[in-house]
Amino acid sequence: MAWEDMVVVGRIARPHGLRGHVVVNPETDFIDERFRPGADVWIRPAGTERRLTIATARVQGGRPVIAFDGLSRIEDVEGLSGLELRIPEEALQPLEPGRYYEHQLVGCAVETTVGAPVGPVVRIEGGAGGSRLVVDGRRGEVLIPLAVDICVEIDVASKRIRIEPPEGLLDLNETKRSRR
Repeated sequence: MAWEDMVVVGRIARPHGLRGHVVVNPETDFIDERFRPGADVWIRPAGTERRLTIATARVQGGRPVIAFDGLSRIEDVEGLSGLELRIPEEALQPLEPGRYYEHQLVGCAVETTVGAPVGPVVRIEGGAGGSRLVVDGRRGEVLIPLAVDICVEIDVASKRIRIEPPEGLLDLNETKRSRR
């Protein structure tokens, strides 16, 4: 399995305690499934993929605290901070129709409902205010809120997103770029 074909489900934040546990910043809605004992995740320290099996898991403060088989001391996990935890895409849970994983939006062509091209999605950003598409527009980066009233059609199979941008949204992005 190629590293690029795997999906990020979290990032190791830091060691926790002295017995090889780590705190994970999850990047999944399925924390209990992804970080359960017996589940496999992959890391890539120094450019080499390595499979790890989760030995124990609990959620503390909304974040998983996990330990891996064979890593039982703080010295075993100190160098793992910042590493992505990935799984094969085939291991993802199937979603109900009309739902999608955010990583499936990367590479989708964005166009308005009248057919005007905006550009391809290069990444998804999120925060307390919600997720947004980062689109590589003709004149630079365009930020589009990932909201149902704006992203009116998302077709991951066809790699296409149709948007109905509120008046000025695309111009606002152009204005921000021209100030730099």
